[in-house]
Amino acid sequence: MDRLRYPIGPFESVENPTSKQHKLWIDEILEIPNLLRQTVKNLTLEQLHNPYRPGGWSVQQVVHHMADNDMNAYIRFKRALTEDHPISGSYREDLWAELSDYAAPIEMSLILLESLHNRFAVLLHSLRPSDFQRTFTSPTHGPMSLETATHRYAWHGRHHIAQIVSLKERMGWT
Repeated sequence: MDRLRYPIGPFESVENPTSKQHKLWIDEILEIPNLLRQTVKNLTLEQLHNPYRPGGWSVQQVVHHMADNDMNAYIRFKRALTEDHPISGSYREDLWAELSDYAAPIEMSLILLESLHNRFAVLLHSLRPSDFQRTFTSPTHGPMSLETATHRYAWHGRHHIAQIVSLKERMGWT
């Protein structure tokens, strides 16, 4: 079950990442919406309603979750850049996934992700090395630097795309 839930493995923080690693993560963040769009391209409504694992969210819920999560992440970054050690808000992602907007067409979230990631990349590319050391406190993960948060954000997108790819492969949809 863990392999279905974490097809690329759980998040593992990199200690003392280089500026080259920062750039790689920012490039990944910029590419995630395109990769997601290609991953869900040509899936039928029935396929979108399939959970990526038993007891997991449907593909459609995963796509909408990615948009919700990334909006929250963007706000966390902006607060950490403009406030001293803010406490970030959290949200009940399990309950958000049950709200009516998760039944909306995924195109809405795909467009949102494209715009959001483009804007996020502009912000990230402008950061000085010292900016990546700024912190916020996550209710679920504790104190976190923007350096670690950038890495986690890139991982999060790859993680959910891998869940969908894994489902497609298991179901023979590729």
